[in-house]
Amino acid sequence: MTFHISIVHGPNLNWLGKRETAIYGTQTWEAIFAGLQAWGKKNEVALSWFQSNHEGVLIDYLQKVDSEVDGVLINPGAYSHTSIALRDCVASLDLPVIEIHLSKLQKREAFRHHSYIAEVAQATIAGFGPKGYMLGLELLKR
Repeated sequence: MTFHISIVHGPNLNWLGKRETAIYGTQTWEAIFAGLQAWGKKNEVALSWFQSNHEGVLIDYLQKVDSEVDGVLINPGAYSHTSIALRDCVASLDLPVIEIHLSKLQKREAFRHHSYIAEVAQATIAGFGPKGYMLGLELLKR
């Protein structure tokens, strides 16, 4: 595999399949990732993932992988709307970053309508559920 993409998840995304299923669906992250891995094998893309509920840990991880991977898909969860520190980290990475959200933020609470990460990511994919990850992978592969 010559191309490596890291998928990074922020707070509460470890509860996919359990948390607010009307919004986030019933699939667990493990089930979603299994499908992404199958795509990765077919397309010669190595995939890894990381999740933390802690802002600083996410920043440390992104700084670490900046020189180790070819691109990042990030679902920052609620940190999208609150974390200038995470925004500044993403802005300083030397690789393409695509922001992913399972739900369409503009159809949610008003405080979710703005994303600090969207300002510095190459693209934002929102509202496609788990298929958004696949769209993000396709974009990064190109």
